[in-house]
Amino acid sequence: MLVAALGLATACSSPSGAAAGAGLERADLRVAVGNPIDTAPLRMAVADGSFTRAGLHVELVQEPDPLAGLNWLAGGTVDVAFATDVALFTVAARGTSLQLQGEAYTSAPYTMALVTLPGSAYTDLADKKAPKIAVDQENDLGTLAARSMFATAGGDPAKIKFVTRSYAQMPAALRDGSADAALMTEPFITNAQRDLGARVLADSSRGATMNFPVSAYAASGLFARTNERTLTAFRGVLADAQQRAADQSVIRQSLPRLAGLDETTAALISLGQYPTSLNGVRLQRVADLMHSTGMLAGRLDAPSLLPKPEPG
Repeated sequence: MLVAALGLATACSSPSGAAAGAGLERADLRVAVGNPIDTAPLRMAVADGSFTRAGLHVELVQEPDPLAGLNWLAGGTVDVAFATDVALFTVAARGTSLQLQGEAYTSAPYTMALVTLPGSAYTDLADKKAPKIAVDQENDLGTLAARSMFATAGGDPAKIKFVTRSYAQMPAALRDGSADAALMTEPFITNAQRDLGARVLADSSRGATMNFPVSAYAASGLFARTNERTLTAFRGVLADAQQRAADQSVIRQSLPRLAGLDETTAALISLGQYPTSLNGVRLQRVADLMHSTGMLAGRLDAPSLLPKPEPG
C-alpha cells in the first residue's frame, strides 16, 4: 500500500475553489514525490490548501527510492511523478511517452559537490587519472555531474570508476577506500562537513553543470492528452508555489517539518532555485550533456516533452 508523504487536510473545497475547478477532467491527482528539498514548494502548496482552492485534491505519495515514481507512473499507480531530469530523459529516450509538468529544482553553488574526508591525499580533482567516485544511483544525475566536473578539470570522464552507495553509506566508502570522492547533494554535504570535517574537492556549479537543471515533474503522455485542463490547473498552482520559494527563508523555515532537518542545518545548507516555468532551452542542456557523455545514444529533443502552448 502506498503511504502519503504528508497528512493532508480533507476539508471540503470552498465555493471559490469549486468554481475554480469547474471544467476539470478530474478533481483528484496522485503525485509521487521524492527529495524534500527539491519538492518543498509542491509540498507546501498541498499543505496550505493552494491546490484545493484551484479545485484539485492532490495526494502526495512518498517515493522509497529515486526510480519508484517513474515505475508507478508507468503502472498507472500515480498520475504525476517527480524524478531527476536525467532519469526522465533516459526513459523518454527509450520510447516512454512523457509530458513534463514543471521543473522542480536547479542547482546553485555547493548544492552538489564532490566531497572527501579530512586527511585525504586527493586534493585536486585532476590528480587522479581514474578516480573511484561514489554516486547514489548508476547512470543518474550524480554520474552525469561527476563526468562533467572531471572533464572541466581536464580529466577523461570515461576513466572514472563509479561505485554505488547511498548518501548515508558514502562516508564509510571514503574511509575504507572504496571511493576516492563522493558526489553528494544537500543536506548531506553540510552534514558531512559538520560531523566529519569533510571538505569539498570540487563544486558542481562550474562548466557545463553551472546552475544546472536537476529535477522535474512528469505525467504519462496518455494521461496528459486526456487531462489537459486538470494538468493546466496543476501547473498553475505549482508555478505560484515555486514563485513563493524565491524567498529562501520560506524554504528554510519549512525544512525542519518537510525534511526532518534541525533549524541550524536548515539555515546552513546551500539552496538552488525553483523555476516557475518549463524552459526547453534550459532543459536541453541536460539532454545534450547526457548525449555528449554517452548517457544517451542519440540527441533527445527536450522541448518536445513540454506541453503545447495554449492557443492565444
